[in-house]
Amino acid sequence: MHLWLLLLLVLAPGGEQSGAAPKAVVLLQPTLFPVFKGETVTLTCKEFHSPALGDTSWYLEGNLLKEKSEEIRVKKPGKYQCETRRSSLSDPVHVDFSPGWLILQASYPVFEGDNVDLRCWGKEDNKIIDRIYYKDEKKLDEYENKNCFTLSSVSRDNGEYHCTASRQYLWKIHKPERSNRLRIQVQELFPPPKLTARPSEPIEGRPVALKCETWLAPQRSHIQLKFCFFKEGQALGAGWSKSPELQIPTMWSEDSGSYWCEAQTETSSIRKQSSQSQIHVQRIPVSDVNLEIRAPGGQVIEGEDLVLVCSVAKGTGTITFSWHREGRVSLGRKTERSSWAELPVFAVKERDAGRYYCTADNVHGPILSKWIVVTVRVPVSHPVITLRTPRAQAVVGDVVELHCEAQRGSPPILYRFYHEDVMLGNNSAPSGGGASFNFSLMAEHSGNYSCEADNGLRAQHSHRVTLNVIGGIAAAGTSSCRPNESLEPSLSRPSGTGCQEPSYPESLALVELEPVYRNVNPEDSNLLYSEILRFQHAKGNSANSPRLHQQDNVGMVSWLSSFSAGPLLYFGTDCLCFYPGTRSHLFRVKEGTPRGLPKTGRQ
Repeated sequence: MHLWLLLLLVLAPGGEQSGAAPKAVVLLQPTLFPVFKGETVTLTCKEFHSPALGDTSWYLEGNLLKEKSEEIRVKKPGKYQCETRRSSLSDPVHVDFSPGWLILQASYPVFEGDNVDLRCWGKEDNKIIDRIYYKDEKKLDEYENKNCFTLSSVSRDNGEYHCTASRQYLWKIHKPERSNRLRIQVQELFPPPKLTARPSEPIEGRPVALKCETWLAPQRSHIQLKFCFFKEGQALGAGWSKSPELQIPTMWSEDSGSYWCEAQTETSSIRKQSSQSQIHVQRIPVSDVNLEIRAPGGQVIEGEDLVLVCSVAKGTGTITFSWHREGRVSLGRKTERSSWAELPVFAVKERDAGRYYCTADNVHGPILSKWIVVTVRVPVSHPVITLRTPRAQAVVGDVVELHCEAQRGSPPILYRFYHEDVMLGNNSAPSGGGASFNFSLMAEHSGNYSCEADNGLRAQHSHRVTLNVIGGIAAAGTSSCRPNESLEPSLSRPSGTGCQEPSYPESLALVELEPVYRNVNPEDSNLLYSEILRFQHAKGNSANSPRLHQQDNVGMVSWLSSFSAGPLLYFGTDCLCFYPGTRSHLFRVKEGTPRGLPKTGRQ
């Protein structure tokens, strides 16, 4: 008689994932099958994921049996199944009994990779002689006359076996008899894995979780499996791992392709591969392209660096950014796996001002940003100060204009005016250009003047100019510039009263030079004051008068203040100032002083 042990498929983890209760499993005792007719087989209904709670149901050929216990004993052949409260109906187990006296038994259950014991067994085994084993009708000489032998690491397709033996009664040996044919039914240790991706349609630039799903038979749940993931034949990650999951942090469009996974036992004796799955990574087109500028202090200043930042609100994958200035001037191009990119512009010039835009493209076509206007602010250059007076030589009371102007600089520009580094005032040029500051001269306004230009980016100082102010000259009959007053050097032409023409008798006489004034500045050895008097002869007396300068000017008096010898300077028609020497003496020069003229000269 032939006994076919049925394949026991246990899919409990799969049932849990699908929402159904896990299947129960039927275990058999003894563990070698088939058995002889008349023997008893013990069946146990096992729920591997939780303890049995009683109320087990048994079925024979689909018919409900009366037995309700977890374990039953049977002597009838047929297909047995069971179920419990928390498990679904088990797969059928075929139990058969052999009426012959010789059987070939195999251990049960058998899973892929197991070692299997085969035994040629007789009803009266002590009377059996000459045991011979066959596989696919070929004699296995190495196992002759052995009660049993072991097949190592069997696979699901392992051939068909039987044995022969003779019985000996007293002195008589019976002819050999043949056992049942036995095809070992090897159960699947674990089904081929299934590869899943979450999300199933990943978006470019986002993570993906790959899972290699399979499950061990409950009777072999102690076995450790290893997993490996592949793309186009290349192993991913670190290769073989005990984890059935692989996290891919970022997926790109070029990662699209064919994926699969493999699972194997630690001994690598059983290895199975999933079917291949096509994973298509979706690319999102770019949109909402934006261009902005980054500059130190928030404003673009000539000579400093500028950064143009092009970004997209949406868009995945490799994006090509490009920057442009009005007039289709291309500034640069970058390809990045990022939603933004920067383009530096070094040492910005004033000519870099204008309208700019950028584009972004991730294969779906370039998308343009809005135009932005870049204004380059220019720091002021060194200003030039100009002194403007109403006459060639300014005197006390004149209105002087200080004009300050920077040739370059972004408006508005604030100008500050200084006298000896003390600010006099300020004025603004809202549209650029220069600005002026007016004031009336006083004696103390002699000195150095400068200005400063400032447009908030940088302040620049001008050079210095010097202004010398002459004090007022009062007109009187015999008076001229007062030697006892503090006299200052002047670049201005005096106005108003000066040295007046005196009234003198017509007869003139020559006198010697004589010092008549004290030294008013003893600390300066180079300061000289002189008084020069010059008279014109009366008509008719020219032949008897001393020889004088042939001009119509008469009674000229001048006071000279000088730091060094210099050229002769004329100031008007009444006064003559010159640099006659280096000593600090004050002289009065008299030509033909008339009788009765006070010896002290004019005051």
